[in-house]
Amino acid sequence: MIGSDTRSGGQKPQKFAGFFGGDSPLANVLHNYSPRPEQQIMAERVAQAIAESNVLVIEAGTGIGKTLAYLVPVLMSGRRVIISTGTRALQDQLFNKDLPAVSRAIGRPVDIALLKGRQNYLCRHRLHLVASGELTHRAVTAADVAGASRWGTLTATGDIAEVDYIPENSPVWTLVTSTIDNCLGVHCPDYDSCHVVDARRRAQAADVVVVNHHLLLADLALKEDGFGEVLPGADAIIVDEAHQLADIATQFFGLHVGSRRLFNLARDTTAECINAGLDRQLVESHVHRFEQVVRETQLLFAGNTDDTNAISWSTTVVEALEQIQMQTDALAARLNEIADASAGLSRCADWAVTVADHLGLLLDESGEVGIRWIDRGERSFSARFAPYDVAEKLNRVIYKQCRTWVFTSATLAVGNAFDHFTERTGLDEPETCLLQSPFDYARNAMLYLPRGLPQPNTTDYTRAVLDATLPVLRATGGRAFLLFTSHRALREAADDLGRNRGGLPYPILVQGEAPRDKLLDRFRALGNGVLLGTGTFWEGVDVRGSALTVVMIDKLPFASPDDPLLKVRLEHVQRQGGNPFVRHQLPQAVIALKQGVGRLIRDFDDWGVAIICDPRLVTRSYGRVFLDSLPPMQQTDRFDDVERFIRERYKEPPVTVGEP
Repeated sequence: MIGSDTRSGGQKPQKFAGFFGGDSPLANVLHNYSPRPEQQIMAERVAQAIAESNVLVIEAGTGIGKTLAYLVPVLMSGRRVIISTGTRALQDQLFNKDLPAVSRAIGRPVDIALLKGRQNYLCRHRLHLVASGELTHRAVTAADVAGASRWGTLTATGDIAEVDYIPENSPVWTLVTSTIDNCLGVHCPDYDSCHVVDARRRAQAADVVVVNHHLLLADLALKEDGFGEVLPGADAIIVDEAHQLADIATQFFGLHVGSRRLFNLARDTTAECINAGLDRQLVESHVHRFEQVVRETQLLFAGNTDDTNAISWSTTVVEALEQIQMQTDALAARLNEIADASAGLSRCADWAVTVADHLGLLLDESGEVGIRWIDRGERSFSARFAPYDVAEKLNRVIYKQCRTWVFTSATLAVGNAFDHFTERTGLDEPETCLLQSPFDYARNAMLYLPRGLPQPNTTDYTRAVLDATLPVLRATGGRAFLLFTSHRALREAADDLGRNRGGLPYPILVQGEAPRDKLLDRFRALGNGVLLGTGTFWEGVDVRGSALTVVMIDKLPFASPDDPLLKVRLEHVQRQGGNPFVRHQLPQAVIALKQGVGRLIRDFDDWGVAIICDPRLVTRSYGRVFLDSLPPMQQTDRFDDVERFIRERYKEPPVTVGEP
């Protein structure tokens, strides 16, 4: 079965019958393009949704080519369309590669625009402050400042993704880009040449605009409140990687005040005072007291975070935040006295007032119903609020702004049902469609469920997981992702492999040793690497070919019971009379597992073994829900079967340097 409709969609348009066939014009612009019936079906459903102003939810299994399946009908429609993605990487791919290719294939030029959040664009005013030495950061190197300055004189777009010679995580980027807090807006001396303003102008004039989910939500909220809009009025909105939308909406509709934001306010206040030609002593004492109370609070919340970084709301938390609010009010009052000296100081005054207001909202527990907590890192903290449920808010902004919506991802359904996704996003009986992957999982993939493993909460569980996995790595010659559900388990596994076993004869790559993209590039180049990762490697990672033939998952990916957002969501479901485990925990874990297993087969010629070590998959009744949601792979609990499967697919035995 190619796919299934969970609601009747009416008569499907037939105009794509030839476009996605063997002589498709896409083959002229895309390397190794091959026709896929599922891709045509998806294109027809998207075209129908646009033509009939419907809301469509469609799961497109790995390999369907969902991007092309929605881009072709979007560009052929001639409508004004917004495409929203979950990541900047996918935004760049759509704008720089996919949209131009489809435009050439259909023979129709299309005006497209890429719009990111302001923190992705160079701010000329802040670059001036950095270059003049007025805005500094102890970790910023002179080489990075010089590199950003040189690029700043050459760039036409100001998009920091253009720069490949300054690390993505360099602190210079936080200095030379703006936020909603420190942007001077129309009062900026560089407003006429502002890259953010220019990007927004292009977006307002374009036929197709590529944004991310957070920017989309921000624009929808502005429209709902009746303020000016960043994005143009759209005939249709495509939401790719839609499984992320509800979680991003929870962050967006929430509130947070963190130590980084507070220290940035102090730093910018001093810099803008100097830039205005004033004596820094005018603000120095206020800034000093402000920073001191933030540091004291930072020390108060410090601790060994491991995988639990949440501190519950308490009297101690409230008292600490009240002290910060008091010093923020004092700083705001001082800044308002000298705000006329420059646009920068005026903005800092507004910023301080906003922070004080946000702290007031966080401290007012009689306000909006939700949860308040402290997130802490090694050297930072953030006071946070999140609403119990965003479904009602999403419903309001979705149905008020546009009649045509398409929500798509490779992981939206649990089993064959979309109830979990539609409930979380507030959708009212949308059209739905489930399309299976065209890859031959039944022949090319095996699901290995090792026997005899202890329960996941036992002390030596991670060691037992490695004991079950190592024979498979010997058989494949490495070429594996080992995916863990916690950083603690990741560290235990890395330590065990590096010390207790004398090392493996395959290169070991561990998340955190380098940026994700660099680790992936090295993994692909090595050809026999073993990469250990957590959440960041569970989705949005594409390794094709023989470099990846094993994906091991240590536990079923249930969210941590200490997660404050999980607690409040479970309470919300319970108050509604539902079963929290069945309604929320289980479907969320199913979708996460589908994402992890989805790393294994990325092309028609790929083959491999998925190892899921958690014994609950076969000992608990809910295990069947997980299994029914995975692709139809061969399944075994015997290593002999796995070894035979691997041996049959290797043309030559894997080359290793001794035995692990």
